[in-house]
Amino acid sequence: MEKIETAHSDHNDRRESHTSSHSDEESSISSSHHNHQNDDISRTYSLGDTEWQSIRAPNTGISMTRTVSRRESVLSRIRSRPIPVFTHPLAHVKTTEDQLVDFDGPDDPYRPMNWPNKKKILTTMLYGLVTMSATWASSSYSSGTAQVAKHFHVGTQVATLGTTLFLVGFGIGPLLWAPLSEVYGRRQAVLIPMFIAICFSFGSAVAKDFQTLMITRFFCAFFASAPVTNTGGVLGDLFLPSERGIAMAGYAMAVVGGPVLGPIVSAAVVQDPSLGWRWTEYLTGIVQIIFLTLAVIFVDESYPPNLLIYKARRLRHETGNWALHAKFEEWDVSISELARKFLVRPVQLLMTPICFLVALYASFCYGILYMQLGAIPIIFREIRGWGILVSSLPFICILLGAILGCGANVYNQLLYNKAYHAAGNRAVPEKRLPPMMVGSVIFSGGQFLIGWTAQKDIHWVVPCIGLVLLGTGFFTIFQAALNYLVDTFTMYAASAVAANTFLRSCFAAAFPLVVGPLYHNIGVGPGSSITGGFAALLIPVPFVFYIYGKRIRARSKWSKASVYD
Repeated sequence: MEKIETAHSDHNDRRESHTSSHSDEESSISSSHHNHQNDDISRTYSLGDTEWQSIRAPNTGISMTRTVSRRESVLSRIRSRPIPVFTHPLAHVKTTEDQLVDFDGPDDPYRPMNWPNKKKILTTMLYGLVTMSATWASSSYSSGTAQVAKHFHVGTQVATLGTTLFLVGFGIGPLLWAPLSEVYGRRQAVLIPMFIAICFSFGSAVAKDFQTLMITRFFCAFFASAPVTNTGGVLGDLFLPSERGIAMAGYAMAVVGGPVLGPIVSAAVVQDPSLGWRWTEYLTGIVQIIFLTLAVIFVDESYPPNLLIYKARRLRHETGNWALHAKFEEWDVSISELARKFLVRPVQLLMTPICFLVALYASFCYGILYMQLGAIPIIFREIRGWGILVSSLPFICILLGAILGCGANVYNQLLYNKAYHAAGNRAVPEKRLPPMMVGSVIFSGGQFLIGWTAQKDIHWVVPCIGLVLLGTGFFTIFQAALNYLVDTFTMYAASAVAANTFLRSCFAAAFPLVVGPLYHNIGVGPGSSITGGFAALLIPVPFVFYIYGKRIRARSKWSKASVYD
C-alpha cells in the first residue's frame, strides 16, 4: 500500500498542521516507522535503501513524503523476486541419442555435400556473383575519383579516401558477419547484409556532400563484406577437400574479377558527360540488386547445423514428439564465446608462424592488386597520354593473368587429390603450395617489369605482360594461401580466415593512398622496385612451409590436429 503526505510550507519552512483524519493516519504511520511497532506497514523501497523518501519541488515549496510497500512496487518485485525451483520428473534426465536429430548417414541427400552437382554449381555461381558485385563496388569508385574531387572541391588524394574507407569497412565487417553465419546460417548472414549494402550504394549515388559520400562508402563495404567473408564457408559446406580447390578457384575469380572489371565499366560511364561519377554508384547498386535477387530466389541454406534445426522442427510437428531436437539447439549462444572465436582467436593465430607469414604474404599481394587502381592510370593515362576508358583496359591483363593462375590451381588440385587419397582421405596442406611457390617468383618479376617499362618510348605490350604476370602470381598465391590456412587449422579455420581477411583489408586500404605520392615523388620504376623488392623477400615463405610445414604444424596447439587426428 502507498500513503502520501503532502504539506504546504512557506519560504521559512513553517509546517502547517492538518486537523483532518488524514493527519492522524499519517502520524500513526510515522510513529510506526520510528518505533517499529506497526507490522502491517511494509518496508519502503528507495534508492538509498531507506524506508522514506522526501521529494521537494524546487519552485513550489511542496514536500511529498512517500511510503511504498515492497509487495506493491513492480520494480522491487522484479529485482527481489527469487528464482523458482524447477520441479519436473524429467528435470535431471539427459538427452538420449534417439532424441537427437542428425543426418541419415553419410549419403543422406539432405546433407549439402550430397546435393546434386547442378545445385552445388548453381549455389557456388550465385554466391560468387554476389561476391563479385561486392568487390566490384570497391574499385568502381576509382574511375570517378577526379570528378568527385572536382565536384566537392577536395584534393584528388583526399577523394581517394572513398576507396580506402571502403576497404577499411571490408576489414571490419567480417568480425561481425563471420560469427553470425555460424549462429544464423550462411544464407541470412549473406543476403540480409548485402541488401543493406545495396541501400548504401544508392546512398553514395545521391550524396550531397563529401562527408556523406565517405560514410555511405564505408557502411556499404561493412555490409558488403558479408559475402566476401562467408562464401568460403559455403564452399566448405558443399565440397569435400578433394573438390574444394576447384570451387575455391571459382570463388577467387569472383574476388579478383570485381576489382578488375569495376574500373573498366566505370571509366566508360564517367567519360559520358550526361552520366558522371554518380552513375558509377547507381550502376554498382543495379548490378548488386540483380545478383542478389537471383540469390534470394535460387539459393538455399547450406550450413549443416541449421539444416538439422529445420529438420528437427519439421519432425516435431509431424510426429508430435516435442523432445526431438538438433544438437546445435543445445548450444547457448554466448557473445563472449563468439568474441573469443572471431576477435581473440584470430589474433592468437596471427601469433603462430604459419598464420602470420601466410596471411602477411596473401595480404601484401592483395594490397598490390588494389594498388593498381592508382598505378595503371598513372602509367597509361599520365605517362602515355591515353584516354580515361582506354587507360582502364590494361586491367583486363590482370584478369587474363588470374585466369592463367586459375588453370594452374585446377591442375594442382588434380595432383592434390592423389596425395589426399594416398594419405587415407586426409588433408595434406603442403600439397597446396606448389602453385604458390611458382607464383611468388612470377608475382615479384611482374612488378619489376611493369615499373621499368612504363616509359612512353617502350611498347605498351611490355607493361601489359607485366600485369599478366602480376595477375597470375596474385591468383596462385591468394588461393593457395587460403586453402593452406583452411587445411592447416581445420577446426579453427574460420578464425584463421577471419585473421587473413582483416589483415588483407588493412593492406588493401593503405596501398591506394601510397601509390600516388610514391610514383610521383621517386618515379614509377623505383617505386615498383620497392614493392617488387618486398615481394622478393617473401618468396621463401611457401618454400619453407613446403619443406618444414608438417614439423611446424605438429608443434602448435592450433594446428597439430592436422597432423595427428
